[in-house]
Amino acid sequence: MRWYFKSKGAVCLGTGLKLRKNMGKSYGLEKDHIFAYSVLRDSEYFDMDNRFEYALAQEITNRAILTEIENRTKSAKFADNYLEGVKNRFPNAINLQCIPENKELWKLENYEKFLDARRTLLSNELNHFLNNISITPDKIKTERDITEIILSGENGFLEFKSTLRWDIRENTINKKMEEIILKSISSFSNGEGGKLLIGVKDDLEIIGLQDDYNSLKVGDKDNFELHLRNLINNAFGKEFATFYLKVNFPLIDEMEICEIDIEKGNKPLYLEVANKNGQKQKKFYVRSGNSSQELEIDEVASYVKNRFEAI
Repeated sequence: MRWYFKSKGAVCLGTGLKLRKNMGKSYGLEKDHIFAYSVLRDSEYFDMDNRFEYALAQEITNRAILTEIENRTKSAKFADNYLEGVKNRFPNAINLQCIPENKELWKLENYEKFLDARRTLLSNELNHFLNNISITPDKIKTERDITEIILSGENGFLEFKSTLRWDIRENTINKKMEEIILKSISSFSNGEGGKLLIGVKDDLEIIGLQDDYNSLKVGDKDNFELHLRNLINNAFGKEFATFYLKVNFPLIDEMEICEIDIEKGNKPLYLEVANKNGQKQKKFYVRSGNSSQELEIDEVASYVKNRFEAI
């Protein structure tokens, strides 16, 4: 449910902050009751010693996604008072989290009717969303934007990297980071193709490209792309860089990320890397689940024969 609300551009009911925008620990996301458990417990309508009524109080359709700071200050308000305040401050927030807007359903005595209505809203919207997304071996196809692709998480055709060349831990340029990017590109090409996003962490946080920009003599998108293409040209040749990948720079929450679409290659790509002794060796990488894996020498010949010789 959380990833779907993020994909809609939903906001925290109390702060109005977009759920997909990471703003630090205090604004981490949590689930909280819309109808407060203590209010349901203390009402004349429900008996928490009754297992069925207890389960109703805890039902997932009685949850909204809030920032941590809002969840800590929300307190046990009656749903009709709380949602009325949300509606006044952030008019579209309720709709974006699939909460029924019929105010009669916000009343405590209508809690079960509220749950029925919200179940219907959620099931209809989620079914529509899922029916309009498909991932094929050829490429990722979607009617949704890049943010929603990110929210689907890494898979066999999608990988995230925080940076191209800036080592966040060591706070310096690290050429090994560039090698990791090339490894991912070659593994997609040697497999069925895919999409690589730079400026996105594994936990889906969008951090953008500013650290990489700052590492270049001229820190902007054009010079970043020039540096990236030079790396690819040197590793795999200009023909591959020209015909088998596309580079774009979508903007998310006012931050640029790098989107690299790699097509299924028609010949094997080997990446030359230096070992611990500085000696150059050719490596062959393929996709395995949501990561790039090196094939052992005795496996490469069989893989290449099965994957490429029929082309």
